[in-house]
Amino acid sequence: MTEDCYFDLTGGVYTGRDPARGPWAPDHCHAGPVAGALARSVEQRLGPDRQLVRLTIDLIRPVPMAGFTVAVEVMREGRRLATAAGELVATDGKVCARATAMLITPGPEHDYPTVPDDVPAAMHMAEPGGFPVSEALHDLPFFTNFVELRYPPGQSQAPGPTTVWMRTPALIAGEDPSPFQRLCPLSDCGNAIGRNADLGRYRFLNTDLTIVAHRPSAEEWMMSTARSHWQGNGIGLAEAHLSDSRGPIATALQSLTLEVA
Repeated sequence: MTEDCYFDLTGGVYTGRDPARGPWAPDHCHAGPVAGALARSVEQRLGPDRQLVRLTIDLIRPVPMAGFTVAVEVMREGRRLATAAGELVATDGKVCARATAMLITPGPEHDYPTVPDDVPAAMHMAEPGGFPVSEALHDLPFFTNFVELRYPPGQSQAPGPTTVWMRTPALIAGEDPSPFQRLCPLSDCGNAIGRNADLGRYRFLNTDLTIVAHRPSAEEWMMSTARSHWQGNGIGLAEAHLSDSRGPIATALQSLTLEVA
């Protein structure tokens, strides 16, 4: 992985670097870093004492690498629960994405009843490998060139339900991403990691992204166990269960539009 970050941020304008570029067009962002930018804006607006637990993003049109801003409106601010709405606007004034978010203020620690978490596949046994979808519809560096991946025993880049560990760049140069921000790039990869067939035969674009996180993680490496549900009418769903070395931390869902390439 080349050390880099996804965006430059100047005067409130996010400008994409090579790692933020998506596979579909050279001047459009990958939705994972975009989700990170929306999460960052929500967290800055509502402060560090609340934990961002859900972010839902509707992708209205492609987000330009050339620049965008994010505005956040607080919808509710209660004793423990806060909600917000975000709007991502390109520098040409077009709205590209809208988001809703829920944040919860953590309560006092208590020994609540739990059930044992699944033990994640140990990363030290995983082998380095390439991103499941490495091709793009352009010849410029893009998202997959800037991530590190490791596959547990028995896993590979082949289509089908897949488990993989991933480490991604920082969101902004010189700034440590929050645990939720670090989740975002991996969260938007479920449709690629768990695809049912290769990109050369089909296209499987996501129209939205929902991330629900129940535990923050300070770890850089995170694991995704992803699978896709494709239907004959061209509609699908990708679901990814995200973990760190301790166990599950979040679930990510993407609604898909399917097309024959």
